[in-house]
Amino acid sequence: MEATAATSSASARWSLVTAVAPIAWGTTYFVTQRHLPADHPLYGAVFRALPAGIVLLALSRRRPHGALWWKALVLGTLNMGAFFALVYVAAQLLPTSVASTVMATAPVMMMLLAWPLLAERPRALPAVGAGVGIAGVCVMLLTNATGIDPLGVLASVAAMTMSSIGYILTKKWCPDVDVLALTSWQLIAGGTVLVPVAIAVEGAPPALDGGALLGFAYISGVATALAFTAWFTGLRHLSAGTVGLIGLLNPVTGVLLGTLVAGDTLTGRQGAGLVLVFVGIVLGQPGMTRAARALRARRPAARSGEPEPDPDPDLEPEPRPRERRPGRQRA
Repeated sequence: MEATAATSSASARWSLVTAVAPIAWGTTYFVTQRHLPADHPLYGAVFRALPAGIVLLALSRRRPHGALWWKALVLGTLNMGAFFALVYVAAQLLPTSVASTVMATAPVMMMLLAWPLLAERPRALPAVGAGVGIAGVCVMLLTNATGIDPLGVLASVAAMTMSSIGYILTKKWCPDVDVLALTSWQLIAGGTVLVPVAIAVEGAPPALDGGALLGFAYISGVATALAFTAWFTGLRHLSAGTVGLIGLLNPVTGVLLGTLVAGDTLTGRQGAGLVLVFVGIVLGQPGMTRAARALRARRPAARSGEPEPDPDPDLEPEPRPRERRPGRQRA
């Protein structure tokens, strides 16, 4: 029982650390639309990734070696470079509600990818939680959305797919690499890949006023350096499905930020959607799966009078040892 309590406490702690990321990301749409230049998505991604990566590299003081060079390049392109540019495009072409709703399908994508790539089988409660959470996002956000640009939708879907693949590969390829160093390598790789593309497509960098500089400072420092460090820390300690569900706090933050800062009115429908999202996130936590397994195991144990098992939902059950049949002994 003490081991179970310790495991539950650790899972809750890592879930709280992971939650820093989607809460920070939920503010990016607001900051991007209000303060950043609208027609420079590639430079926007460069200004977001490179400063954050350089700061984290200075803190970690570690460089990649061996195969980590090309892995950092691939992961940086998927998770940072292409992802930031696509999110920037989506934020400029779509209402925040539509962009956030598309990104909210990431938990399902991550669960499906984690099965063949990480051998993390989708569990019942997290799968149900993903369905409830996505339904909550739809209820909360899809209210008379207008001006839906197909290119923006395509950008959101591409960003969601690429980042989901990148997160799973990060968990698979770099299970023992220092998180701070790993995050810095990806950010620098992603930003560096985008520099020549930005120069070729967008020409000279945009002129930035004071508001844009402050916006990029926040996006790079808080919504990138801090957020991705927390996110990859969560992936190190929690299942991909659980981390993906915590990501649903992203659109929740966007709605609450609009209510508190932009003066939007929180409707009853949005309130119901918020409740559904929180229910979905809670259902996907390891503690809920652990409690459900313990409840199922308690019933036959109570009937047989045997002590209750102490299951851990994050571990696969160990195979029962095969019985050795008596045979002839060797001389």
